[in-house]
Amino acid sequence: MQSPHLQLAKQIAGLFAAFPQVESIALAGSRGSGLATTDSASDIDLYVYTRDEIPLEARQSIVEQSGGASRADLNLNYWGPGDEWINAPTGIEVDIVYFDAAWMEEQITRVVEQHQACMGYTTCFWHTIRQSNIFFDPNNWLANLHKKCQVEYPETLRRNIIALNYPVLRGIIPSYAFQIEKAAKRRDLVSINHRVAALLASYFDILFALNRQLHPGEKRLVEFAVNHCKWIPSNMEADIASILQLTEADIPDLPTRVTHLLDQLDQLLVNEGLI
Repeated sequence: MQSPHLQLAKQIAGLFAAFPQVESIALAGSRGSGLATTDSASDIDLYVYTRDEIPLEARQSIVEQSGGASRADLNLNYWGPGDEWINAPTGIEVDIVYFDAAWMEEQITRVVEQHQACMGYTTCFWHTIRQSNIFFDPNNWLANLHKKCQVEYPETLRRNIIALNYPVLRGIIPSYAFQIEKAAKRRDLVSINHRVAALLASYFDILFALNRQLHPGEKRLVEFAVNHCKWIPSNMEADIASILQLTEADIPDLPTRVTHLLDQLDQLLVNEGLI
């Protein structure tokens, strides 16, 4: 028997499939990858790949046809186009993300074929496509893109990710570690939070590249690394916790904790001949 989440996802996907602007539809996120099939608190992440914009009125109609909403925030454009609502009959949160199909093709080509690195999260879209559960794909566009994503992790990309992200950890004057040290001296909590988040973004991009693992996104990174990475820095979980669970009294010790975290990563990179 299908879960309420899957039933609702398929119903909504069927409604979107009626629009000529829609190229493909996939269930993604934790449910698409099977990571949260028993987590009732998870939302539904539907990725709708389009060739043109779907009118807002049509999207509002989909909300109503799928049962209505106890709350809806449509036409969100803060992090890219999307709609979110709470399905009234089930209480399930629905998250619709709209991707321009041509744009997504470019992202996959840039990483998978051209081996271009980003400052953190380099292979996230590659991971998204590979983990997608395709619901609608009449022209096999998404199936073909999915096939392109089945290649082995390119060694050139692996080295490019490390080469781009490694210096900003602590190898240059405006490095994250140096900025964290200055923020700690000022006891600037907002700046500390901002720079630690950036440091961890590059840290995990390097770690996943080292292990030839695609980056899963922003959630459960420590858990994912422990479960999927062959090479993990010594005391990684404890080191990250010591940085993130900082108390007011711990602030002067923060640079030392960051140094220890990065020292363990360095050892892995040295062992692999990557630095």
